Amino acid sequence: MSHQAQPAEASEPETPHLDFAGTTPYEDYVQADVLTHLQHTLSDDPGEMVFLVTTQVMELWFTVIVHEWETAANALRGDDIPVAVAALKRSVRELEALNASWRPLSQLTPAQFNSYRSALGEGSGFQSAMYRRMEFLLGEKAASMLVPHRGAPRVHAELEKALHEPSLYDEVLRLLARRGYGVPRAVLERDVSLRYEPSPEVEVVWTSLYSGKPDDELARLGEALTDVAELVWRWRNDHLVATRRAMGAKTGTGGSAGVAWLEKRAQKNVFPELWTARSHV
Repeated sequence: MSHQAQPAEASEPETPHLDFAGTTPYEDYVQADVLTHLQHTLSDDPGEMVFLVTTQVMELWFTVIVHEWETAANALRGDDIPVAVAALKRSVRELEALNASWRPLSQLTPAQFNSYRSALGEGSGFQSAMYRRMEFLLGEKAASMLVPHRGAPRVHAELEKALHEPSLYDEVLRLLARRGYGVPRAVLERDVSLRYEPSPEVEVVWTSLYSGKPDDELARLGEALTDVAELVWRWRNDHLVATRRAMGAKTGTGGSAGVAWLEKRAQKNVFPELWTARSHV
C-alpha cells in the first residue's frame, strides 16, 4: 500500500520585532505610558476611577472634535465644501463615541456618586476649556466663560482667540452669501464674540436650499451640520439624564443650578435655522 503524502505543516507566523533600543515605536507615537499614569484618584472609593477615566476620555474626544470643526471652518473659508463636509462627517462618528462615554456613568446612584463627590471640590465639567472651545465653534459664545481660565495664561489666550474668531456657522453663512444667497449684512457683520441669534432671513435661505435639489452640495452641507447639531443635542440630554440620576436637583459641583441649568441648555438647538426652516419646505 502506497503512503499518502502528509500535508506540509503550517508555517509558524513570524515573531513580531520585540527588541528596541529605547521605548517602543508604539509608545513613542501614542504616549500610552503618559496617558495611563494620569489617573490620580482622591478618594478610596473604587468607583472614582471610572468617573475620572471617563472624564479624561471625554476631554480627548473634545480635542479631536475641535480639530475637525476648525478644519471644516478653514475649508469653508476657502470655499472647499467637500473637505468641510468630510470633516463634519468624521466629527459625527466622534460625537457618537463621545456620547457613548456617558454609558459608564449613566447608572450612578446618588449614594455611589456621593462616595467620591467631595473629592471634586468645586471642580465641574463646566470648567473644561476644550469643551468651551467646542461651544464657541457652535456659536455659543460669552466672554464671561473666559473668567475661570485667567489662572492658566496659555489656555486663556487660546479661548480668547476662539471667542473673537468666526464660529463654524458664521463661516457657513459667509459661504452662502458668497454663493449669492440673501444672508443679511447684519448677520455677516455681527460681533462674532457674541452668541449667535436666529435670523428670519437666514431661515428663508435654508428653506430655499431645502426646497431645491436634495443632492445639491449646499443641501448636503446643511445635512452634515444637522447631524452635528442633533448629536450635540443628544450630548446635552444624556448629560442631563446622568446628572439627574446621580444627584437629583442638588446644586452642581461647580456652583451651577445643576439639573435646572442643564435643562435650560438641553432646550437649545445649535444652527437654529436649519431646524426651523424644515417647517416651511
